Amino acid sequence: MENQEKISITTKTLASGNCQVKFFIEDEVKPQYGYLLVNGPKSVGEIIEEIKLRMERRRNSALNMNPFFPLPAAPEDHNFYLYSA
Repeated sequence: MENQEKISITTKTLASGNCQVKFFIEDEVKPQYGYLLVNGPKSVGEIIEEIKLRMERRRNSALNMNPFFPLPAAPEDHNFYLYSA
């Protein structure tokens, strides 16, 4: 990644056995927060890498929006939500 944001997380185990992760991205220009649903137990490092991967995928999807050359839309990710803080 070109900029190194600081990501902090809190986790909550759901009745289904899945883990809900609330994360905060501390960025001076654009602070954000969001939620990620994780299946099964994962380490903090794996969760942070998953968040970074999904954010990169979202950025790339936004860059591919060209009205003169439409690409098929990326499937919506219902396990990852991102908001501006």
